[in-house]
Amino acid sequence: MSVFVASTRIGRRRLDLSATTHTHVAIVARCPPAIARRGRSNTGPRWFPRGSFGRVRLLLEGGPGVSQMNRMQGNRPMEFAEHSASWNPRTEIAPVAPVSVVVPCFRCADTIASAVASVAAQLLRPAEVLLVDDGSGDGTLECLQQLARQYPEGWIKVLSMPRNGGPSGARNLGWEHATQTWIAFLDADDTWHPHKLKLQMDVLRRDPQIALLAHPMNVQTRDAPAPALTYPLKVKVAGRHLLRIRASFPTASIVLRRHLPFRFDESRKRAEDFLLWAQILLHGYRCARINQVLASWHKEPFGAGGLSGDLAAMYAAAVDVRRELHAQGLIGRTQWQLLHWIGLVRYARRRVITFARRRAAARLQPAQRDKTS
Repeated sequence: MSVFVASTRIGRRRLDLSATTHTHVAIVARCPPAIARRGRSNTGPRWFPRGSFGRVRLLLEGGPGVSQMNRMQGNRPMEFAEHSASWNPRTEIAPVAPVSVVVPCFRCADTIASAVASVAAQLLRPAEVLLVDDGSGDGTLECLQQLARQYPEGWIKVLSMPRNGGPSGARNLGWEHATQTWIAFLDADDTWHPHKLKLQMDVLRRDPQIALLAHPMNVQTRDAPAPALTYPLKVKVAGRHLLRIRASFPTASIVLRRHLPFRFDESRKRAEDFLLWAQILLHGYRCARINQVLASWHKEPFGAGGLSGDLAAMYAAAVDVRRELHAQGLIGRTQWQLLHWIGLVRYARRRVITFARRRAAARLQPAQRDKTS
């Protein structure tokens, strides 16, 4: 028999739900941690009504779409960490993954605590977190040091760049000081799904040839529940065609091998991540992507401020990256031209989307002023 231990909050009290059953249960939940309920031999999905539980979907073994997931898991359901109801990620140690998490930090005192909390809430906790201050000069370094003291000693390591050099230099410094087999990247204003490292490490354990593993991301507010997991879990090995879709490898989704002979190009402030993923893929390393949304942006990934807010500069950086890949002999002239035209269409699309977004925001401002007056 299998024992699943999970918990959820109902109102202001915590309910601990434990069950033993002959039927394995796979869980999809909008609000982590997952909730396990006793399963019966029916084969279809069941939906609980909306309420204090959130929206929870149970897929019983043998039900629609579960067989492929079970084959990947060795005919076992997706495993969940067996945390107690009183588990506190700031004081207790969850199961540990051989992962170093690198977070570049630049004037991020308002968001870094949320990002680190999402790492601490992982069902499979990374062995270490490296917070790299990128020459903020505004008290961010002191904020990082104070944050590190709120977690178990030694779990968070705070590093500092002598001057601001952009995210590439900060990530490379964290990479240099990392001690684990795998490195995961997270930006200071993004967050992870609690199942992220658990699912990614399951895939990497079953396919040890993978050198880089990514997944999709979504855009949502910070108070929104975690994205629902979907089954079956699928793993797609990346081909050269994925270079056409830059969003296939968002930085906060990446887990890669620490000993890869590549680094971020510190001379670039934009598109440096795309260049690195392309170099790894085109040098023949096995890269893959799973079909789960396991991280979230909390602002639009383009046109909303920061380095990605300048669409023209982002487009110019992407053009330069493709030129660099061609100069290195990693893509031929035909693919270079194809990528150029795809990039041009994407740039035009982003301009239209950003214009529409700003116009809608401008229309809302007078209405909001009228309500407050």
